Amino acid sequence: AKPSIFTTHKHWYESSLASVLSPSTPAQVLHVYDTVFHGFSAKLSPTDALNLQTLPHILAVIPEQVRRLHTTRSPHFLGLQTTDSAGLLKESDFGSDLVIGVLDTGIWPERQSFNDRDLGPVPSKWKGQCVTTKDFGPGSCNKKLIGARFFCSGYEASNGKMNETSEFRSPRDTDGHGTHTASIAAGRYVFPASTLGYAKGLAAGMAPKARLAAYKVCWTAGCFDSDILAAFDAAVADGVDVISLSVGGVVVPYHLDAIAIGAFSAADQGVFVSASAGNGGPGGLTVTNVAPWVATIGAGTIDRDFPADVKLGNGKVVPGVSVYNGPGLSPGRMYPLVYGGTGGGDGYSSSLCLEGSLDPVFVKGKIVVCDRGINSRAAKGEVVKKAGGIGMILANGVFDGEGLVADCHVLPATAVGASNGDEIRGYIDSASKSKSPATATILFKGTRLGVRPAPVVASFSARGPNPETPEILKPDVIAPGLNILAAWPDKVGPSGVSSDSRNTEFNILSGTSMACPHVSGLAALLKAAHPEWSPAAIKSALMTSAYTVDNRGETMLDESNGNTSTVLDFGSGHVHPTKAMDPGLVYDITTMDYIDFLCNSNYTINNIRVLTRKNADCSGAKRAGHVGNLN
Repeated sequence: AKPSIFTTHKHWYESSLASVLSPSTPAQVLHVYDTVFHGFSAKLSPTDALNLQTLPHILAVIPEQVRRLHTTRSPHFLGLQTTDSAGLLKESDFGSDLVIGVLDTGIWPERQSFNDRDLGPVPSKWKGQCVTTKDFGPGSCNKKLIGARFFCSGYEASNGKMNETSEFRSPRDTDGHGTHTASIAAGRYVFPASTLGYAKGLAAGMAPKARLAAYKVCWTAGCFDSDILAAFDAAVADGVDVISLSVGGVVVPYHLDAIAIGAFSAADQGVFVSASAGNGGPGGLTVTNVAPWVATIGAGTIDRDFPADVKLGNGKVVPGVSVYNGPGLSPGRMYPLVYGGTGGGDGYSSSLCLEGSLDPVFVKGKIVVCDRGINSRAAKGEVVKKAGGIGMILANGVFDGEGLVADCHVLPATAVGASNGDEIRGYIDSASKSKSPATATILFKGTRLGVRPAPVVASFSARGPNPETPEILKPDVIAPGLNILAAWPDKVGPSGVSSDSRNTEFNILSGTSMACPHVSGLAALLKAAHPEWSPAAIKSALMTSAYTVDNRGETMLDESNGNTSTVLDFGSGHVHPTKAMDPGLVYDITTMDYIDFLCNSNYTINNIRVLTRKNADCSGAKRAGHVGNLN
């Protein structure tokens, strides 16, 4: 009956539209929603939108919003080893009846992380499909990747037709982000795995036997709400158990937020939704995806890093991090060291090493110090390299604090914290006043394991309090999100810089984008072990079993300043999968509890209908008391 319902709805929606549009404007429906939302999306002039809002059967008209992406050792660090015969991975047959839907930039299906060796038949409840196109053939899906779709009507309505030479009109990933997040959630065991020789070892997702379905909603201009909602609609109808969403934008009231709306109905239908908290930290009130029915995931470090220290001409060694394996600097040799900002011209853009800002005469053969900001970290390296520089030191600004991210640089380069950046600039300054000009070299130390303290709350991880509902703490938990190794597509260089032609099967990335799929995979394992648990019960198990103490036995630190972190940084704490399996008490939340919460948060009956698709009755809500009682 599906197509006929769809077409009747579509005709009905188009006639609603035609009744308010000027006769010359065609009534074009972009998406029809009927699983998590009843309605449609269309491109309208402001006047048409206002007219549409006056129709008696239209509950709400919600403006389009664009979202952004929240750009191998974590299973081991989380206590999930395959050899562990009694633990989580064993008990759930590794979650093979469960399906994780990843809403992202698509997927590169040929990666080994998505092979289907030893997997049983596709779960019988699965109703999804694998959309095939000229660059995503019928063999792209298998018993591991069991669904793949793409949604671009909203993107093209806002941005015009996509340029098919630079991105695929198919589920195939031209960015890398979606392939990376999908393999974190449910990548198979792959050995050996590494990026440019760093982080060598066995790569595995959280739920290596869970099935994956890729819903491509993000394109070069971002991820549009109308497409995200269409993907929620499809994923829930297809039969996913978990939805993983590593994108976010500005926080708006829940009834105007397509992610909150889609997630509410998904949770109502038993689907666990995990979303990234955002990378706007370390400032307060930066957390996004804050709806209480969503698991909001911040980022922590793991006990592995990639040291690349700066040795200065005055003998001082300054710690930094990097993933670089190309032709190195000559061992034992010191190179002239300059700060981009003192090279004449516009000091501001050259201090940031922006495109075209560096004078080749000034930087040729030298190591250049560049400040963070405006352009991407790896792009700065490309600017230095083009101008003839031999290496780069990337220095944090005051606001970045001491948080460091390792990047796959295109030239010998390393990243240092704010105070060390000040020290290096100070050294250059004082050396310029003396007879001996500043020199330095970078010492690449490879991969270091067993780092203490860990975990530490990542500097970029977005922080509470929750800007929409301060009484409900966000983020909910943190999970590994710094320098995470996962699968990567062909034809995209690991640095993300367009001139980078290196090919790599895996890449190391950081962001709450990487933390979120860790929890999506864990949620699938928990649902496999406890099929009767609702999304709220799974979230309760993850939160009540989380820990706040690091591997030194002290409260976790905040990477941005080295101080002790707080509940506004880590929420309930860092996820602890094995404990979450048997958490003792779990707290459940019913749909009615959420409705009472919305009533007591002063949402109108109409707002609540938009969110919940139910005629809410707020008369008894006062019994639920304070909004914070939802906790």
